[in-house]
Amino acid sequence: MTKQEFVKTVADRSGLAPRDAAKAVDAFLESITDTLSKGDSVTFTGFGKFSTAHRAAREGVNPRNPGEKVQIAAANVPKFAAGSSLKSAVRG
Repeated sequence: MTKQEFVKTVADRSGLAPRDAAKAVDAFLESITDTLSKGDSVTFTGFGKFSTAHRAAREGVNPRNPGEKVQIAAANVPKFAAGSSLKSAVRG
């Protein structure tokens, strides 16, 4: 599902105009992005938790030249952990 398809689904389910649904989806995504960039987490009970994790520096392999080792810098990365309701819905 693309963002446009998601916005259409939100508009259909909520009764919002497509333009208002697009603004709501954009605001939702921006809010999560801003919160994660500050190092905080966002939790939706039953759905899941968006958070950040620190990935340590490590040595990797250059895929174009497998004999060459490269250093991969440490980084903070986004992380999502699914909640129990989402897991059970996906399992069917």
